[in-house]
Amino acid sequence: MLLGCIADDLTGATDLSLMLSREGMRTVQTTGVPTQSLDLTNVDAVVVSLKSRTIAADQAVAQSLAAAQWLQENRAQKFMFKYCSTFDSSDLGNIGPVAEALLHHLGETFSIACPAFPAVGRSIYQGNLFVNGVPLAESSMRDHPLTPMRDSNLCRVLQRQVSGKVGLVSYADVEAGAEAIAKAFAAQRTAGTRLAIVDALSDAHLRSIGKIAANLRLVTGGSGIAIGLPAAYLELGLIERLTKPPTSIAAPMGRCIILSGSCSTATQEQVQTAISAGYPAYQINPLEIASGSMTVATVLSWLAAQSVNAIPLIYSTAAPAKVSAIQKELGRKTSGQIVEDLLAGIANALPQLGYTRLIVAGGETSGAVVAALGIKVLAIGPEIDPGVPWTMSKSQPTMALALKSGNFGGNDFFLKAWNMLQ
Repeated sequence: MLLGCIADDLTGATDLSLMLSREGMRTVQTTGVPTQSLDLTNVDAVVVSLKSRTIAADQAVAQSLAAAQWLQENRAQKFMFKYCSTFDSSDLGNIGPVAEALLHHLGETFSIACPAFPAVGRSIYQGNLFVNGVPLAESSMRDHPLTPMRDSNLCRVLQRQVSGKVGLVSYADVEAGAEAIAKAFAAQRTAGTRLAIVDALSDAHLRSIGKIAANLRLVTGGSGIAIGLPAAYLELGLIERLTKPPTSIAAPMGRCIILSGSCSTATQEQVQTAISAGYPAYQINPLEIASGSMTVATVLSWLAAQSVNAIPLIYSTAAPAKVSAIQKELGRKTSGQIVEDLLAGIANALPQLGYTRLIVAGGETSGAVVAALGIKVLAIGPEIDPGVPWTMSKSQPTMALALKSGNFGGNDFFLKAWNMLQ
């Protein structure tokens, strides 16, 4: 293993694993820090997925350092901390505290922060993050139920989270190419910068950044920053060759189902498209869960009444106004947790009911579902939409899973995903 990666949620880890695999690195993904030894023969990169994005900062740091320690013990030479391309966080963390802790743990003094991912509409200009051309603070992320983003300037956002100096490698240097980026990195080091936000508006920018970032021991960012790393590692002689990404997946025969816990705009549209296409749908209501009138048993009863050939959709996805009203009544943390617990309980029953093909929408939801299934290692399959592959469990139960970040995928994502398996 050359590259050891730590991702703050499951779908983000899958997104990063896809990127590394697509660009030629042999990659496997684990759910949580492995407790048993893994066969890492013929593996270039390991991505450890945590569920640390919205927990207390000190807990996120502890989990991330445990992951780093395991990766070091398994001979990782380079490291990456992966977070969301919309920089999901609060003023208390967790991006800054984890990044600083990893720098200290690895004995390093400088790294970059680049969540840009142009393929899904995330770009950075003069330190400001744009989502599909809209400033972050004016996008739908402004009303995210767990991490509302009210400041588009990542230099300010990150500086509020860290004790070290935050700098900026601006568009002019990035546009000028790798040599200018290397000089800009050196200038930031000289100025005492601990973490530098790096502008990027295109994949070409990310490849230029990756060529220089490959020399860093720690890189932080979204999965986009990984676009340029494999080729750069090959050029540096750190890996022997690049491999072709998978174009198919040997999905097990069985029933199909969708579990959606994300309330993002993209997922709302995907849910409506699936319902319009005739998918039988069951909407989860947190107020009914809290009152006890909706339980795992009641949802499974509905599921049992569906045709074996149907593709059921079980979802808590709702518009921001409805989500806010529920959060006001139940509390933000409670409303999210009881939905996750319900979906995890449903997931736990799926293998016994013959479901072997599963799509999950939402990072927090995906983490809860995979934990409930007890799946520890994932193999990366073909790309469905930018940032989202099919995966296969490499431990029991044997399942094909598409774990989708809430903001990713086109309106027809669910329909397209199933067609890839037929």
